[in-house]
Amino acid sequence: MAEQTQVLTDIDRLLQVAERLKNFLSEEAIENVKVHNGEVTVTVKRENLTEALQYLRDEEKFEMLVDATAVDYMHLRNETRFDVVYHLLSLTHRLRLRVKVSVRSDDAWVPTVCHIYPSANPYEREIWDMFGIHVEGHPNLKRILTYDEFPGHPLRKDFPLFWQPGQPLEKPEEKFEEW
Repeated sequence: MAEQTQVLTDIDRLLQVAERLKNFLSEEAIENVKVHNGEVTVTVKRENLTEALQYLRDEEKFEMLVDATAVDYMHLRNETRFDVVYHLLSLTHRLRLRVKVSVRSDDAWVPTVCHIYPSANPYEREIWDMFGIHVEGHPNLKRILTYDEFPGHPLRKDFPLFWQPGQPLEKPEEKFEEW
């Protein structure tokens, strides 16, 4: 029972952090604050990302960027196909916070956060390599897991499932057998 009370206290503390972030930026800069499975996620507009992460590092003491990745929601969303996700850790307050930015398929880019969290460098390169989301202002944006001439971005949902090196990157038409 005591552990459950501690989790609720941490969620309340994170919701307070989200409220202070909203007050610092503006009401419109935060798209969503969500609690799910004991974790808090703040969805920020792309144009406010660097300012939000700078505030969270300097004022709220989220000293570490633990991870950054992306998620492809192809066929599940109409407007915003990708989420770029940043996992932050406060060693001072012993809290974890997730910050997300939603981007459209035809305008898939986010600003770099390497100047705020130097550990973002390889994660941002991976986001570019695997998802094709451009990271504007990155100091060395080149492929990190695939070779330079690799066609496409393998973690996109529209990347061919059985593609082999040397084959053209074409999407075969789906054929369905009738019963």
